[in-house]
Amino acid sequence: MPRTQRNDNFVDKTFTVMADIILKALPTNKKAKEAFAYYRDGMSAQGDGEYAEALENYEEALTLEEDPNDRSYILYNMGLIYASNGDIDKAIELYTESIELNPRMPQALNNIAVIYHYEGEKAKESGDIEKAESYYDKAAEYWKQAIRIAPNNYMEAQNWLKITGRSEMDVFF
Repeated sequence: MPRTQRNDNFVDKTFTVMADIILKALPTNKKAKEAFAYYRDGMSAQGDGEYAEALENYEEALTLEEDPNDRSYILYNMGLIYASNGDIDKAIELYTESIELNPRMPQALNNIAVIYHYEGEKAKESGDIEKAESYYDKAAEYWKQAIRIAPNNYMEAQNWLKITGRSEMDVFF
């Protein structure tokens, strides 16, 4: 039974009914509708912390989905799961694929920057300042890209860029 048919709270049931009505009314092909159903089930599973189930649904959605923009969001959500499970290499790979399909996805750029900043902090704590600075520089590059796309977001990152002298921009917003 699909996850969306197992929802037991009112909000989830209401969303599922509305999404099904909209999906039936949309002039899209069957394959796109199936992809959306798997994506929706993946999001529901991810929201419940059922990451293995979410990944299975996202993988199936990727086999069906042809639209690059929609594929980018599937890959982004998969990246979130891998990042939360500590597999940062896989997360960065998925975020990068997402950005390749949708270059105007600041949240993926931000998440890569956060990972590099975190790795910089770990390197700094272990005394490897050169490695830390390298990670910080990578974080800065990704944050600058994200800020160019969404100048009113990522205020902490903007402040960090200014404080550390890594900002070449005078005004972000």
